[in-house]
Amino acid sequence: MFKQFLSGVDGMEQYLIFSMIIFILFFTGVLIYVWRMKKEDVKELSNIPLTDQETELP
Repeated sequence: MFKQFLSGVDGMEQYLIFSMIIFILFFTGVLIYVWRMKKEDVKELSNIPLTDQETELP
């Protein structure tokens, strides 16, 4: 269904390629951010739902 719709629209390939590039760049950025996080920060964030007291994150 979508293939038939997209084949009838001229110039749609540019939007599809642009949206795919944005998608890949965003998730690559998130993966790099998570990979470079400090282990202490990950442990602190993973324990947030389990703690009773409120702590401020740096």
